[in-house]
Amino acid sequence: MRNYFDLTGRSALVTGAAGGIGSAVSEALAAAGAAVLVTDLDKDGAAAVAERISAAGGRAEAAALDVSDRAAADAAAAQAAGLADGKLHIVINNAGITRPAMFEKTGIDSVKLLFDIHVLGAFNVTQAALPYIPTDGTGRIVNVTSAAGITGTLGQVNYSAAKAGIIGFTKSLARELATKKISVNALAPLAATPMTETIRTNEKFAANMMNRIPMKRWAEPEEIAGAFVFMASDAASYITGQVLPVDGGMVM
Repeated sequence: MRNYFDLTGRSALVTGAAGGIGSAVSEALAAAGAAVLVTDLDKDGAAAVAERISAAGGRAEAAALDVSDRAAADAAAAQAAGLADGKLHIVINNAGITRPAMFEKTGIDSVKLLFDIHVLGAFNVTQAALPYIPTDGTGRIVNVTSAAGITGTLGQVNYSAAKAGIIGFTKSLARELATKKISVNALAPLAATPMTETIRTNEKFAANMMNRIPMKRWAEPEEIAGAFVFMASDAASYITGQVLPVDGGMVM
């Protein structure tokens, strides 16, 4: 019987993968058979993830990557393609940061920074990867957005705007690349990671968040990772231009 989730022989590039969702996704892709380039601004953190994958019997390499640096993105794409005979099948644009503040206290520098990492970062990495992505139906681009980009979030105008930009990027690129048999989708995950620590450890913020989540709990990063494997696999071969919330029902 066909295993729709088998990624053997395929390569993947994951950004922002030194911890949190990125590291869990890297390990899940490797467990499904993919050779993974683990990238992050934190090179040592990325290397530690790659070492864990290798120790578990998977294939992985690590590289330092500032996604706002196009030359670095070009180098990372070439390295990832080198893991599978010059082809890069799966691109996961996960790198991101937050700079929460109420609108009247939000500086333009934080807005520029978030757009540089989230939107320009996804643009750089995807455009760098595109020459290596096969057009045989196995090419997958998966971008990470957020509920903030769908519904907005109090005190995060900069982050919400950047994540909404990711959604527009995803949908437009999906239309453009469909004729090349390359799918482009986005996931909007919610998990217990360093990025959500401020919300989870603040009594008021945490209570407000639990009121919004029907399942009344935070996911662990490993629970989120399976959705990325699905989007990267043959099981998602007829899905493109979609945004899939993986958030315990917060967005529905």
